[in-house]
Amino acid sequence: MRAVVVEQPGGTEVLRMQTLPDPTPKPRDVVIQVDSCGVCFHDIVTRNGTLKAGVEMPVILGHEISGIVVAVGADVPGFRPGDRVATVQRYHICGHCAHCRTGFEPLCEDKLFLGDAGLVGGYAEYVAVEHDNVARLPEGAALDGAAITACTLGTIYNAALNVGRIRAGETVLVTGASGGLGLMAVQMARLCGARVIAQTGSPDSATLLRELGADEVVALPRGEDFSQAVRELTAGHGADVALDNVGTPLFQPLRRSLAQRARWVLIGQLTGEFVSFNPAQLFLRNISMLSATSTTRQQLVECLELVARGRIRPVIDAALPLAQAAEAHRRMEAGSVTGRIILKPAAEEALQ
Repeated sequence: MRAVVVEQPGGTEVLRMQTLPDPTPKPRDVVIQVDSCGVCFHDIVTRNGTLKAGVEMPVILGHEISGIVVAVGADVPGFRPGDRVATVQRYHICGHCAHCRTGFEPLCEDKLFLGDAGLVGGYAEYVAVEHDNVARLPEGAALDGAAITACTLGTIYNAALNVGRIRAGETVLVTGASGGLGLMAVQMARLCGARVIAQTGSPDSATLLRELGADEVVALPRGEDFSQAVRELTAGHGADVALDNVGTPLFQPLRRSLAQRARWVLIGQLTGEFVSFNPAQLFLRNISMLSATSTTRQQLVECLELVARGRIRPVIDAALPLAQAAEAHRRMEAGSVTGRIILKPAAEEALQ
């Protein structure tokens, strides 16, 4: 099979096409012919060396995968060749630890992350994933949108409902609202009945953000303090919930944008930088700092149903051939992507 392999961390030049043996299924594996693979900022920080934990080089990047089952292992129930499927972000969990048994399998200490641990990722024509990390697509769910459902919508579903517990009538501030996570966060917060303030550094995305459910859009250049605008839009109250897809670069303005008793849900971190703050700035106002990471398979199943019924719309900025993975990374790093870029390994010629 053809696959884009990273031998050592570096710039986009380290994304190199190679020919590797097709995967063969181990007893618990589903082998998927990759239709679409989303390009996540996680891929960027794995490629450039910012992310080190759990990364084993050489690596095939990509954890946002959809495709067609072509083979199954001897111990795989419920899947057969021809099934349309999508994956969560992992290719292995133990299945029996306390996290796995209680619906928190993204925290499994034995987990192996797709696109981090060796030559198992979606920037390839085929990938083998253990079956308990795969979900069948419902009628009405397209393969391209399904690829990005687990990482974007699934993570936000987890953050908004399970962690942030958004209630109807609350004001929700979404940072990085033009990105893959942000666009899903705007839609999910709206679906929860919240008033949505979308923060973005991309003024060109304001129309789309409003179409997807943002009541207000605060568009300022990256790094500028948006807290005063948020305060004005909320009559000085601030946001009740923050779905924070950016992390350190927006830490201080986001902190100043929050209401008393707000829930601050950390979802994304775009840099390797640390931040300093006085804890009293949070606890004197009874602000809860929370976090949400990844997606369970059950959450993926529920999110695919939302997509199939048209309640949530995956936003795809561009579909590129696998050979243009470096171009996809360049666009991501430039901040010029609205939603997600997907790579299409099975459609090279049609997309050239």
